[in-house]
Amino acid sequence: MSANIGIFIIRRIINAIITLILLIVILFILIHIIAPSPLALARIYAANPHAPYSELDQIIKEYGLNKPLYVQIINYIINVLHGNLGFDPIYKVPEISLIGQYLPITLELVIPATILAVVIGLLSGAVAASNRNKPLDYFVKGVYLVTWASPPFLVATALLIFFAFDLHLLPSNGVVNPTLTAPPKYTPFPVLNSIVAGDWTYFASLVHHMVLPVLSLSLVSFGIVTRLTRASMLDYMDTDFARLSLMKGLSRRRVIYGVVLRNASIPLITLIALLFGYSVAGAVVIEDIYHYFGMGYFITQAIFNLDYIAILDTTLIIGISIIAANLIADILYGVVDPRVRLE
Repeated sequence: MSANIGIFIIRRIINAIITLILLIVILFILIHIIAPSPLALARIYAANPHAPYSELDQIIKEYGLNKPLYVQIINYIINVLHGNLGFDPIYKVPEISLIGQYLPITLELVIPATILAVVIGLLSGAVAASNRNKPLDYFVKGVYLVTWASPPFLVATALLIFFAFDLHLLPSNGVVNPTLTAPPKYTPFPVLNSIVAGDWTYFASLVHHMVLPVLSLSLVSFGIVTRLTRASMLDYMDTDFARLSLMKGLSRRRVIYGVVLRNASIPLITLIALLFGYSVAGAVVIEDIYHYFGMGYFITQAIFNLDYIAILDTTLIIGISIIAANLIADILYGVVDPRVRLE
């Protein structure tokens, strides 16, 4: 058993590494399609379309832009392994320091949004399954189909207009009230810093500004959880195991929410990883709408400024996050369901 799970984990890690390498190759190919010559690449690196040729030539030599594509990819991978993501030409600081500033902000949105989407999806899916082909079932299906089909920017804009501009209940932009003094930086995460410092005013402001972006992310993603939960529960409700539980005298409510829902939740392990990746991608749009200064906002500004290094590195970081989430999900699924290890 232990040998099988060990081989399974190693195989999944190798697949994750191959996927990461393919991601880097695709990124480099796309960038070389956009800027096919070393001089065109150097102009993007320089962040100045009117940079003199002497400056461009220096950039070409410094970054090896005139070398074959495979050599550039290998050099980039080596630099990444050494923690060197390059020097940002716009902000004039190492790229890794910018990512260390913006990534925790996005994670503080994506993690609670994913948890909220899973909770809402589980509950609504269970309600729909327990009321199969009844008005409540059709209502739940209608709600999750509408939210799932709606683009993130539309959901975010609607919530912004309703809660921020019409009701004036929540702030319309920013991460925190700018008049407040930030607590000491114990960790990269502002929420944790405020908790450790006991600065509950700052903590309350962070949460207050976080509500709308988190709600937007969860609303556009909970539908897939609802659908899978409903389908899985309906399958389990028709099994002999569920019928036997009812025959033993357990109430229908206890069978549905205690037995069926617990077993139907197992397939959600892999889905949560996909949901995390979807939320990371959705954060790019939603952070820009709310001017929430995380990775999504940083990527948007990098695209507008043609900040090639920032686009490359942030895409890589997001890709690593999604690949890592899927790897963890695969391993957990293999532990929970031994049949997966045979695939």
